[in-house]
Amino acid sequence: MHIERIRVRPRKNPPANICAAQLTSMLNCWMASGDIMSASQCRTAADDLFRCMATTPFKGRPHQPTINYHLARLNKKIQK
Repeated sequence: MHIERIRVRPRKNPPANICAAQLTSMLNCWMASGDIMSASQCRTAADDLFRCMATTPFKGRPHQPTINYHLARLNKKIQK
């Protein structure tokens, strides 16, 4: 089935990975130590990540239209 008039709009503001550097640092530390359970070696990286996650203001979950909304939109396009 091909629907000609449907367009997908790109996201206006893609989400930013605010704590990505701290997470990468912790994962690299775990990889270098070879053991995820060794908390003493990667303590500073884990603390930095925890501090970043605790202080980062999250706006909450973005609104996403429900499946019923999309089905109603498509139904209008298909019936014409």
